[in-house]
Amino acid sequence: MSTVNAEIVQPYASALMSVAQSNNLTEQFGQDMRTLLGLLDSSQELRQVLGSPLIKPDVKKRVLEQVAGEINPFVKNFLRLLVDKGRIFFLEGIGKEYLAKLRELNQTVLAEVTSAVPLSEAQEQTVKEKVQAMTGAVQVELESKLDSELIGGVIIKVGSQVIDASLRGQLRRLGIRLSAG
Repeated sequence: MSTVNAEIVQPYASALMSVAQSNNLTEQFGQDMRTLLGLLDSSQELRQVLGSPLIKPDVKKRVLEQVAGEINPFVKNFLRLLVDKGRIFFLEGIGKEYLAKLRELNQTVLAEVTSAVPLSEAQEQTVKEKVQAMTGAVQVELESKLDSELIGGVIIKVGSQVIDASLRGQLRRLGIRLSAG
């Protein structure tokens, strides 16, 4: 994250966390942020509308009102404030920062798991237990990604630490190269 980005994202995420804590809504705000990040992730159009300086603030607010649906009134007000301050463009960064603060509060680590096929619940549980044992965290939150290029197994990333338990990774460690064709 660039310094300018961090200077904007941090205070807003902290303010949101502060409101969440004083109203005992940290988890609900977290759920709302995940919903909003999911919407931003799946809609290029939404990102363009929110990021465009040509679109009037009240139009942005109406769009957010329509897509945000059942999110907490505090969070809706927060979104309106971001629009008014010309900061709605930073919503993704603020949302991710809020979730990072929430994980810290709950002593939870985020593990990014990449696999060729979706993991079963049992496999997810195994990954969580391994990450818990490795980090000493109280809870583990999984963020799953699929990569069809991966040959068997998984790659787990926790912070800057990467555990490559894919077949390709194991073969690479053994010095065996897989040649295409």
